[in-house]
Amino acid sequence: MNHRKLRIDWILTLLAPAAALAQAPQPLDAVRLTAEQFLVAQVPEGRGRVHASAEALDPRLRLARCEQELTAHLPQAAGFAARVSVGVSCVSPRWTVYVPVRVESELPVLVLRNAMPRNAAIGPGDVEIRTQRVPGLASSYIGSVEELAGRHLKRPVPAGTALTAELLAADILVRRGQRVTLVASVGGLEVRAQGEAIQDATPNGRVRVLNLTSRKVVEGQVESRDIVRVSL
Repeated sequence: MNHRKLRIDWILTLLAPAAALAQAPQPLDAVRLTAEQFLVAQVPEGRGRVHASAEALDPRLRLARCEQELTAHLPQAAGFAARVSVGVSCVSPRWTVYVPVRVESELPVLVLRNAMPRNAAIGPGDVEIRTQRVPGLASSYIGSVEELAGRHLKRPVPAGTALTAELLAADILVRRGQRVTLVASVGGLEVRAQGEAIQDATPNGRVRVLNLTSRKVVEGQVESRDIVRVSL
């Protein structure tokens, strides 16, 4: 009887580690790594290298160990920003946890040499190219001096700032009260009339113009500083 009991105890001892492993919670580092790898794989190719860093999860979080490979997804309508929430899921047993991930890009960007005021136009001498790690994706950062043409600063910007599209606005090409030439194509012929802009407009923007001959207000597209093309 004692031999039988000893044998049962020995078998249970061998099975105990396996049973404990099966009941152990899902490692949170694996959840974080899944979110990071998924996000990097989803980012469109562009200039620079993308880094994704998931925030530490609450150590009190106990997720049942997943029997299959973890999967990840972006919530519906979520975009790629400097901070993204990635859903990491397990099919069996079924659970989902959302992991905050910080996104950064390492790339060459245009950086202001000196502080500049609102509405300032930026020239080649005002910037320098630096390779640095910046929040978000490369697509929002200005990478060449050519991209600055026809644009100005929306607000004052301090020295050392990496320039983004959000900091810039298109220059006003046609101003309210300015005389312009209205151009329309009719049956292969080009008709011109003098007009007066009744609002500001940017390059290729839409603008309302008073036809000085007919005294009617028409809308057209800015073609140049003094030409507005109207569709008839």
